[in-house]
Amino acid sequence: MTQADIYDVAKEAGVSISTVSRAFTRPELVSIKTRRKVLEIADKLDFNISRSATALKSGQSYRVALLMNEEITSWFNTQVFAGIESVMHPDGYDISLYQHIDTAQNRHEFFTELPVRRNVDAIFVASFAIDPHEVDQLKRLKVPIIGINTPSSDGFDATISIDDEKGMYKATQHLINLGHKHIVYPCSEAVANLDSSIDSRTRGFMLACQDAEKKRDDLNWEVLSVPRGPAFADSALSALLSLDEFPDAICCQMDMMAIPLVLKLERYGHRTPRDYSIIGFDDSPYADTINLTTMRQDPYAMGRAAANKAIKLINGKTLDDPYEIVEAQLVPRGTDAPTIWTTERSQQRETGLAAETIRRKPRL
Repeated sequence: MTQADIYDVAKEAGVSISTVSRAFTRPELVSIKTRRKVLEIADKLDFNISRSATALKSGQSYRVALLMNEEITSWFNTQVFAGIESVMHPDGYDISLYQHIDTAQNRHEFFTELPVRRNVDAIFVASFAIDPHEVDQLKRLKVPIIGINTPSSDGFDATISIDDEKGMYKATQHLINLGHKHIVYPCSEAVANLDSSIDSRTRGFMLACQDAEKKRDDLNWEVLSVPRGPAFADSALSALLSLDEFPDAICCQMDMMAIPLVLKLERYGHRTPRDYSIIGFDDSPYADTINLTTMRQDPYAMGRAAANKAIKLINGKTLDDPYEIVEAQLVPRGTDAPTIWTTERSQQRETGLAAETIRRKPRL
């Protein structure tokens, strides 16, 4: 059986070929009654307009590129992808994914060869900044560049991000306000020549501690940098257990570090919140399962917002708010507790000695 073409549909529907074409590609220009009739006949004849032919005529590829500095399997990246896909797919767009743009070689190859040069209508960049040379390379494509949780809006036509530095500042301040005196921040090492949004959190932690030191002189804090990779949580565990004195609070770069630390530290006799407080960042799956106190962000919503910006820019529209910043929200659960420091002085004044005992009492 010969496959039906646009002429067959037009003939049976009693309309012109251009009307059939518009019913598929520009439905807003065709009456509901006519479009319904055309689609019913097209369905009966098993006809569909080739999207590639439509793309050739419109000058669009109906494809967008998503650049990630790590693999898509992380919670943040899967949620960003799902958010973008939920908007772009109904509008007929496919997503080309480019992972691990996180090494000097990968970045050089990508931005030199530009594999997206020929066939994308927009580019999404997730969680890392692009330098001026890379901006120039992408601008040659003459398509919108949208950043998702990027450290800076420089070089982008639009961005949607959380304030990672401010979010971690709030998380650290929360622990300080609970009365903790020895706070440790385990984090993955920064990658050379890659300005990642997650590294902004380290700055937030340090700034909160430095500000607190202006008001009190008993705060002891430190940053524990461990190698990036699948074993980074185990590396953080080893670093914590190697400290001369175990901290009374742990401020984690992300939930993916906090969750395994809570579970594994208990095997070594350190139970939260009895012995220490711990806070994560993300509010990812399983955070509520272990009752983890954390900072919440919504990468799915950011992906959707970025996609909506892209659709408008592709269609030549102006954005009311091209560069958006949203704040991470504190989610207090059960892995933090206030610390009560009591001072007991002995009655040995006659000897000229003063004994001071400091005891930590978590209020559960």
